[in-house]
Amino acid sequence: MQTKMFGRFVFLLYLCTMIMMLTILTDRELVMLIIGGVIYVALFVVILQNSRRKVLLLQQRLNKVREMQEAQQATTLQSIKANERRISDLESLIHKLGDENSVLRLELEEKKARLDYNNKVALIESEKRGQAETVIFSSEVYQRVKSLLATGKCLNNSDWQQIEQVVNSVYTNFTERLFSLYPLSEHDYHVCLLTKIRLQPKDIAALTSHSKESVATTRSRLYHKVFGRKGSSKDWDDFVLTL
Repeated sequence: MQTKMFGRFVFLLYLCTMIMMLTILTDRELVMLIIGGVIYVALFVVILQNSRRKVLLLQQRLNKVREMQEAQQATTLQSIKANERRISDLESLIHKLGDENSVLRLELEEKKARLDYNNKVALIESEKRGQAETVIFSSEVYQRVKSLLATGKCLNNSDWQQIEQVVNSVYTNFTERLFSLYPLSEHDYHVCLLTKIRLQPKDIAALTSHSKESVATTRSRLYHKVFGRKGSSKDWDDFVLTL
């Protein structure tokens, strides 16, 4: 009880003090106080809006990451076999229906056709990824990369374009997927391309004229930007390799 009374007394004392300050302020000081208050409120609103916008952007990025991972899982042999079982079940249902209930039969045939198409695309992607290392490691540009590493030279614009073409020919829409997650700088993108062709960090550093520490910082920073939480450079590498 005494604590509550003391709290009320302090509040009333603070209120009286503020009223007294307002009465002794000049008109100019009062105007400046009001302006300061308005600016403070405006800054608070701006900061709050920016915070909400960052949260929304992060959620959108995470949703895209989840969609990419789900799409990748759909190309696995396990997923393809699951689709084949569903197709077999649909074929049985369609056969049992015969000519009865034509609308339902058409709907089932449409689902079956969609699964057939998805499986064909998944099989192609799975085969491409299965041969990815062979295609990349046997490409002319990869051999040039190895040659440049041996001589201590860097990649030129033509080399980067060729690497990009090889990577996207094997990993469909790799570049598009990366840039849909975060606005990468040229250096960021180059690091991701070289990570995708499975070069070691020290080799990436040499080919991009950066230190190994700088390359490590770039990778861990990208992970933090995309996922909104701290992660190691290896965490980013593992993610890039799944795209």
